[in-house]
Amino acid sequence: MTMHAIKEDDVGLLRNEIEMLMNERRQLLQVTGAAAVFVANLDTDSLPDEADTIDAAEMLAEQLNSLSEETLKDALESVRAEMDPAA
Repeated sequence: MTMHAIKEDDVGLLRNEIEMLMNERRQLLQVTGAAAVFVANLDTDSLPDEADTIDAAEMLAEQLNSLSEETLKDALESVRAEMDPAA
């Protein structure tokens, strides 16, 4: 196998890996956006008084709040694009 063929194989593998990571990022942004919309619309008074439920809601809210503004914006935009047929 020539050095050129090896480099082409490496480039192809790298291209596939980047594509896979970009697809995974898109999916994670959609999940994050959906979670942010859920938390924003959540009526905390309607949550069961069970500690586990409240702890889970707080954990989700804390994780969303720890995201950078740019990432959260991207996440919300990805969900709006999915939910809004005009987008």
